[in-house]
Amino acid sequence: MKVVNLKQAILQAWKERWSDYQWAINMKKFFPKGATWDILNLADALLEQAMIGPSPNPLILSYLKYAISSQMVSYSSVLTAISKFDDFSRDLCVQALLDIMDMFCDRLSCHGKAEECIGLCRALLSALHWLLRCTAASAERLREGLEAGTPAAGEKQLAMCLQRLEKTLSSTKNRALLHIAKLEEASSWTAIEHSLLKLGEILANLSNPQLRSQAEQCGTLIRSIPTMLSVHAEQMHKTGFPTVHAVILLEGTMNLTGETQSLVEQLTMVKRMQHIPTPLFVLEIWKACFVGLIESPEGTEELKWTAFTFLKIPQVLVKLKKYSHGDKDFTEDVNCAFEFLLKLTPLLDKADQRCNCDCTNFLLQECGKQGLLSEASVNNLMAKRKADREHAPQQKSGENANIQPNIQLILRAEPTVTNILKTMDADHSKSPEGLLGVLGHMLSGKSLDLLLAAAAATGKLKSFARKFINLNEFTTYGSEESTKPASVRALLFDISFLMLCHVAQTYGSEVILSESRTGAEVPFFETWMQTCMPEEGKILNPDHPCFRPDSTKVESLVALLNNSSEMKLVQMKWHEACLSISAAILEILNAWENGVLAFESIQKITDNIKGKVCSLAVCAVAWLVAHVRMLGLDEREKSLQMIRQLAGPLFSENTLQFYNERSPELSCISETPYPLNNSFLFSPPSSSWVVIMNSILERMCADVLQQTATQIKFPSTGVDTMPYWNLLPPKRPIKEVLTDIFAKVLEKGWVDSRSIHIFDTLLHMGGVYWFCNNLIKELLKETRKEHTLRAVELLYSIFCLDMQQVTLVLLGHILPGLLTDSSKWHSLMDPPGTALAKLAVWCALSSYSSHKGQASTRQKKRHREDIEDYISLFPLDDVQPSKLMRLLSSNEDDANILSSPTDRSMSSSLSASQLHTVNMRDPLNRVLANLFLLISSILGSRTAGPHTQFVQWFMEECVDCLEQGGRGSVLQFMPFTTVSELVKVSAMSSPKVVLAITDLSLPLGRQVAAKAIAAL
Repeated sequence: MKVVNLKQAILQAWKERWSDYQWAINMKKFFPKGATWDILNLADALLEQAMIGPSPNPLILSYLKYAISSQMVSYSSVLTAISKFDDFSRDLCVQALLDIMDMFCDRLSCHGKAEECIGLCRALLSALHWLLRCTAASAERLREGLEAGTPAAGEKQLAMCLQRLEKTLSSTKNRALLHIAKLEEASSWTAIEHSLLKLGEILANLSNPQLRSQAEQCGTLIRSIPTMLSVHAEQMHKTGFPTVHAVILLEGTMNLTGETQSLVEQLTMVKRMQHIPTPLFVLEIWKACFVGLIESPEGTEELKWTAFTFLKIPQVLVKLKKYSHGDKDFTEDVNCAFEFLLKLTPLLDKADQRCNCDCTNFLLQECGKQGLLSEASVNNLMAKRKADREHAPQQKSGENANIQPNIQLILRAEPTVTNILKTMDADHSKSPEGLLGVLGHMLSGKSLDLLLAAAAATGKLKSFARKFINLNEFTTYGSEESTKPASVRALLFDISFLMLCHVAQTYGSEVILSESRTGAEVPFFETWMQTCMPEEGKILNPDHPCFRPDSTKVESLVALLNNSSEMKLVQMKWHEACLSISAAILEILNAWENGVLAFESIQKITDNIKGKVCSLAVCAVAWLVAHVRMLGLDEREKSLQMIRQLAGPLFSENTLQFYNERSPELSCISETPYPLNNSFLFSPPSSSWVVIMNSILERMCADVLQQTATQIKFPSTGVDTMPYWNLLPPKRPIKEVLTDIFAKVLEKGWVDSRSIHIFDTLLHMGGVYWFCNNLIKELLKETRKEHTLRAVELLYSIFCLDMQQVTLVLLGHILPGLLTDSSKWHSLMDPPGTALAKLAVWCALSSYSSHKGQASTRQKKRHREDIEDYISLFPLDDVQPSKLMRLLSSNEDDANILSSPTDRSMSSSLSASQLHTVNMRDPLNRVLANLFLLISSILGSRTAGPHTQFVQWFMEECVDCLEQGGRGSVLQFMPFTTVSELVKVSAMSSPKVVLAITDLSLPLGRQVAAKAIAAL
């Protein structure tokens, strides 16, 4: 009989009662090779014929079971066919379908094309929806049966449905396939959620606890599918987290002016990468703050730390609260952190002793104000600390009992900053005397440093500096003025100039610089600071055109300085005087060197410079510092001697006349009431200005004095103005210093402020590659697991000094060097290899998440050295083989595969980043793309070894740290073909790993993931 179609063939088999294997043989005769059984819809046709009557046809069902067992039909076609059946009243048919599902629902697989694997995902989603509908129908019938008094039949079918549901959902592989299907078909997933709700309502009144529990378990598994990648176990066995500690110390010591948001993001990243529980995370932040307070040097650094702890960190926690899942939970976590903190009595007692007050009390009050703690929690914690303090050693001695604590002063300074900003907005020309009074108060005692610290911690320092730049610009020139306004203008110029210099030196010149605006005139102070002001690592040109003003102005200034006559203040152009002083000093130097002027005359001239306005002395020293650097060893003596004269105490007593004769103007300071009066410590204005000037000069000269091995004794203020300067031991190789300091830090288990500054100096001195390479060598020497893990946490925090550049070196140079050189593979063994993989992933994630934002202040300060031209290392065009590819081809047996990008097929290197059109001119993007190409080639190569194991650890860490490999992830740079290579590694052959490493937001990413999971 000639068969016309599939239906006829099935009917003939049924009529002639063929056995299942006979049926299969004859079917292959009837339908020769060509079309597959799925295209012919064999599963659909068999089920259609089997389900015609009230009960299923057992013979045709046996054909279907044989087709499934012999893989004539795919699982997806069978599941699709089952999900089309919707007459749930036919119990026997439903039970037969459930039995067929039972054959394979926990061992689904597909080894075909990616499209077929996606088809399996969709079919499984349809089958899940069918199972839920079937369960709901069975539950409804059971309810009706209970009412009618015949519950047995309904209960049996419901139990069967729930059993199949549980069996299907308990497989992680199935849930992963459903996760992909959910992204493919959002509408179908919505239908499943509705069915789940409906089922829940029906089962709510079910009397059988076993069935109800089983149904709840199935519901939980279904609801877990969308979030199956974001579940991470937290580290409950650890109590100390040196990375958090070091990040806080680094920010508090070196980056008080940094954006709060960037610190929040960095801390959140560390918390996620290290799986730190929130209470211990907050506790570590507080611990680091108290340690910073205790070890901060007296003076400006102490005030900066106080502002950081009591003003900035509460704001950081407020933002962290938004990242947490619930306000109530975070408040409880903060309360829990404080409970832990109160147990660290020695730490709190030491901090109280240092700050001369109850630090915890102030901190709790601030947290209460910010809504981080409830009022009840604040009172409870305060009471506990009060009881502890009664047993603490006596803190107040007679000499400091009357001194107000810095914490109190800082908290009062914060609203004062806002008031001063409002005052500075007023028209300067209307009441310059009142403004002078305000500035006089600011300069007295330590008021200026308090205000600056408060402004820096609250993000107001830039606008603070901007107001003073505008004031300085306003006072450079005044037309049609009398003597008194000219004197006030001179004082305002001098004070604003000194304050801006002080701000630039204490918090970095970036705070001063305005946003670049085309066509806008650059203020005088900005121009002077960029071209004339010495800073660490900055090279100045003493022959710059701005140092060569009009010769007549220079001659008159030289004459003025030489004869001690009074300076003409009316219509004086102060910016011109500041720029002319350099040329005048050059003339005076030449005259001295040629014997025209004697040393006594030089002393008189330098005293005259200091006696006119402080800003002139600052400008003179700034030029001399630049000039000395350009001179030979034997030519420097007189220039250095002049610096010594300008920086030293006044030679004669009557040269403070500039300040003394302006006492009427200065008296307005004491007459001007201002909110600072009750809070700040005062001293005579003129002496405060001289103290600030000396501090500015000392910082300006530090570099050149060190380079020329010259010593100058600056007038002492009782406080070290440069506490972290010159920390490196003399006459020791910097590599020895680096290894020693790292060994000490590793032994101690945490990084202190002094060590951070030493690491920063070494990074600046040795360069990023030298610094990173030597520290990685130290890591690879470690052989104990606990030491390597501690080293990774500490190294990550040290690398935060310049994370972007360190990451480029680590991923672009050091790792490829280790992975492509077989003689270095032994160093990648466990435990150092695991640790290096962890460190590399942490650095990659941190840099990639933050590299679109602004570089931090401390990173901008450093001279940007060109590590290597990344475009030549990884060329943009595919014509020239990259250096990395040449390295690979030299170590690979099959060299022609990797010899150049043009030889690789598009499919072998295509990654999600290319589909997202990521800018590949960015060095970090290129380094990441090439590192993943290298990883892909190692996985596909014939040689296995420690480098292969390293790649596995690297990918495991990526999966562990990421919630999902999406558009913002470093894994988007991994070629799609790497996924199939990775699942061959036993440790990586897990559905969750595949989901995590592929970009499921892309259709191609979902296909790759489905193909890899379906083949597991």
